[in-house]
Amino acid sequence: MDLHDEILIALRRITRAIDLHSRKVLKSSGLTGPQLVVLHALKVNGDLYPSSIARIASLSQATISTILDRLQAQNLVTRERCKEDRRQILVSLTAEAHERLKTAPELLQAGFLRGFARLESWEQLQLLSSLQRLAELMDADDLDAAPILEVGDIEER
Repeated sequence: MDLHDEILIALRRITRAIDLHSRKVLKSSGLTGPQLVVLHALKVNGDLYPSSIARIASLSQATISTILDRLQAQNLVTRERCKEDRRQILVSLTAEAHERLKTAPELLQAGFLRGFARLESWEQLQLLSSLQRLAELMDADDLDAAPILEVGDIEER
């Protein structure tokens, strides 16, 4: 087998692993990866403004608005006008969200981060450099992407 075939197979395995894990998360929790990221951001940081959630999750404001709409429809977040500045909206987790997070599966990137942290710094840099170069070769180096391992459109489905 040619080297380029092995690289393409490895890429396909990565894509497949992300897809399978995303389906598992959705099936077991009823939540998408980006929804879980938003809920985790609120759990860790407490009540937040949508702009802060967008920054923490590395997602656009528009994407966060769509995610928050869906989470609010599931009674997992509330949005209230800030008392100090009525133009601002503060997002909070509901009791139901706290319960759902207790049983939600771990995001795929959490396992990746544990393994990545065990690598030597030179290995980490080599992986980064190789993947950045691969993104260039696939004309994907200018695509906007958040550090959320989920396949498909990052916008809510």
